[in-house]
Amino acid sequence: MFVLTVFYQLLRSLLVPRLLLVTENLALRQQLAVLHRSRNRPRLRCRDRLFWIALSRLWQDWRSILVIVKPATVIKWHQKGFKCYWRWKSQSGRVGRPKIDHEIRALIRKMSRENPTWGVPRLQAELQLLGYTVAESTVAKSRIKSRNPPSQTWKSFLQNHAGQISAIDFFTVPTVSFNVLYAFFVLLHDRRQVVHFNVTSHPTAVWTAQQLIEAFPEDKAPRFLIRDRDQIYGAHFRSRISGMGIEEVVTAARSPWQNPFAERLIESIRRECLDLVIVFGEEDLRRILREYFRYYHEVRPHQALGRNSPVPREVDVPANGRVISIPQVGGLHHRYLRAA
Repeated sequence: MFVLTVFYQLLRSLLVPRLLLVTENLALRQQLAVLHRSRNRPRLRCRDRLFWIALSRLWQDWRSILVIVKPATVIKWHQKGFKCYWRWKSQSGRVGRPKIDHEIRALIRKMSRENPTWGVPRLQAELQLLGYTVAESTVAKSRIKSRNPPSQTWKSFLQNHAGQISAIDFFTVPTVSFNVLYAFFVLLHDRRQVVHFNVTSHPTAVWTAQQLIEAFPEDKAPRFLIRDRDQIYGAHFRSRISGMGIEEVVTAARSPWQNPFAERLIESIRRECLDLVIVFGEEDLRRILREYFRYYHEVRPHQALGRNSPVPREVDVPANGRVISIPQVGGLHHRYLRAA
């Protein structure tokens, strides 16, 4: 067998051109070098891959001598190199549309999120009025796309009707002589404004109805009025409310969460004012509540109003002078503003 192998190699060296033999020898030596430096699995380096890619372009019979990898792997290396080359060439900055700024892209997404009924032309027009020149295709690609038909959010829906909603409620206040006073208020949902309040020691349906008449004179009554099931709102009260064109919305029994704005106001009054003072009588309570509501409307910020007060405050820039403090509600709170 050995003799036949030697004879075959001798005969092949005489018939095959010398250049092919040198190429084949070079390929075999390269593979041996790879196997020698690898312990378990042959590990190819970048120069090894480049060698076989170049050899495949120069020698047609390269597949017959390849052992350590499959020919398809070499072809895949070549295709990957082709992709890398053209990717590098396309990123040279000489071709393609310039990228849109991140600020403009974020603004487009914000506008499309806040205005789901706006189309691409409407968004493009609004951007143009803000000084941004953006193509329609760019706006269409950057905006938020919704699978469902465009609809306003529940927050927008409720805000659109908040101007026609008011709420009323009572809360009790103990005095220094351990008597109990009843404070009544009327709250508008639109800007969280208390349009009327009063204090009494003996509330009746007639007295409560008169408070609403004083709160909404000259046909300025809202459309809806939220109240609980207190027995004070008797037949006389309901008839006067109906005559004013107000529709009552009565909450369920033992469900204060259904009148949240009024309950939240009562909690603020107690925590920020009444729990820190002693009330001597009706006039004293009216004075305290009058001062607190002035602070509540003109100074106190509300998260639901964009961290501003019901009567909006302007931003006092540092150029207006140094910061001074003005006591409010008998010194329990302070108002801060700038003075020259």
